[in-house]
Amino acid sequence: MIITYLGKQFFKIGQGDLTVVFNPISKESKLSAKISKFGSDIAISTTNHPDYNGFEMVSHGETSPFEIHGAGSYEIKNIIINGAQTDIVLGGQKFINTIYNLAIDNISICFLGTLSGQKLEPSILEQIDTPDILFLPIGGGDLIDPAEAYKLATGIEPKIIIPMDYDDKALKTFLKESGQEKVESLDKLTLKQKDLIGRQGEVIVLSS
Repeated sequence: MIITYLGKQFFKIGQGDLTVVFNPISKESKLSAKISKFGSDIAISTTNHPDYNGFEMVSHGETSPFEIHGAGSYEIKNIIINGAQTDIVLGGQKFINTIYNLAIDNISICFLGTLSGQKLEPSILEQIDTPDILFLPIGGGDLIDPAEAYKLATGIEPKIIIPMDYDDKALKTFLKESGQEKVESLDKLTLKQKDLIGRQGEVIVLSS
């Protein structure tokens, strides 16, 4: 599995011939100029907002993704994806955020999306369980702040935490909270299931 960060909450996960993306940035977003189009097999959006719903940016040539943008259970290309709904406010406007759980190459993933509070319903926590990888917003503002984000992550107990949707100040605060201030950013994360052995709450920062 190869994980690449493309900014905001936009991630590309490659596994063999399969490409899965989370929260592609739309061409309507102010951030879209930084992103080049490419093809994907599965595209997952947590929030119907230009910063997170750019399905058109991950369709290229003859490759168009299966689009997922809401709560429910899906099975595509032998991957089971479960989504649970939460309510959020972005820029003073109400939105729905969907938290997704799935497994790729026997590595379990939880993607929290545009989460704006630290408390989750017991039913959602049960669905999340203890994932191998947790994608966690930490930027504060409308989203959960760095200290609350780390507290939430420790309760979920993932093996790896990948922060997203932050500025330099928020990242510095988050790393300080985690006690991992010397973490160096990576261009991409290459991971196999055996690489997870012995890891617990390790923060991995990916550069965009």
